Amino acid sequence: GKTLVGAAAMAQAQATTLILVTSTVAAHQWRNELIARTSLTAEEIGEYSGAAKEIRPVTIATYQIMATRRKGEYRHLEVFGARDWGLIVYDEVHLLPAPIFRLTADLQSRRRLGLTATLIREDGREGDVFSLIGPKRYDAPWRDIEAQGWIAPADCTEVRVTLTDAERMAYATAEPEDRYRVGATARTKLPVVRRLLERHASDQVLVIGAYLDQLDTLGEELDAPVIQGSTANKERERLYDAFRAGEIKTLVVSKVANFSIDLPEASVAIQVSGTFGSRQEEAQRLGRVLRPKADGKAAHFYSVVARDTLDQDYAAHRQRFLAEQGYAYTIIDADDILAG
Repeated sequence: GKTLVGAAAMAQAQATTLILVTSTVAAHQWRNELIARTSLTAEEIGEYSGAAKEIRPVTIATYQIMATRRKGEYRHLEVFGARDWGLIVYDEVHLLPAPIFRLTADLQSRRRLGLTATLIREDGREGDVFSLIGPKRYDAPWRDIEAQGWIAPADCTEVRVTLTDAERMAYATAEPEDRYRVGATARTKLPVVRRLLERHASDQVLVIGAYLDQLDTLGEELDAPVIQGSTANKERERLYDAFRAGEIKTLVVSKVANFSIDLPEASVAIQVSGTFGSRQEEAQRLGRVLRPKADGKAAHFYSVVARDTLDQDYAAHRQRFLAEQGYAYTIIDADDILAG
């Protein structure tokens, strides 16, 4: 959806355009969508990232490459700053207030367009976007978009597991800064994840988490590939393509899949851990399964949470943005899942 809005703005502007994205994978998705849905040719679209340095009438660059500094100089930023862009499109614009992204807000442009599904930040600085880019022009409630058929309806469920005595002791004796991790990575979540996969055996499922050791364990136990920050871009794209083609039914992913990853076949997400109480991350993760389904079926989002821990407290905070958008979480006990 964001890509189409960006393409429409480009068609109206009829000017040289710079599109800033979060990753090389996102850059490739933008390029493919623009070629498929507009009159632009592959030769008119350049990629400027760690892998390529092309500047064309439409150039897609990653935020990271723009913020790369060598010997105190932002060489890549200077290359783009020297050009007069007719339009700059900021994908996932809610990220912009972070210091490394603020640099790109100084680029020369007559028109700026910021795109995001979730203009929220836990540091309260979402308002910085308006001073860096410009005023908010449109904000569509998710349920309105669902009613129009642009995103799938979704069921949200919080599944609460009970820690074992050993896990409870580990949680009680952990340092305060480690307690969330102890609760979030409880091994009692594994049987629940396995049972949910059995329940959705015919669906394409994403298992999403924040802690790499937990994700590696899940990958081994579920015999599913894992995508994390250290996974090479080529391997990521291979796995994403295999998932889209239905060759892989279950994919275990870290927060690298939070942003700008188009997996329309995914209809179920199982969240096992997150970045503390991040409302924005919760919404992004639900968004991974909201692409309209060919059969019209609803999407399913499960958050597996350790009862009576910080994991449960943070989960309540994470759900606030989606609650404001009209999504209600059904809370059930893990025993009901395991028995069913």
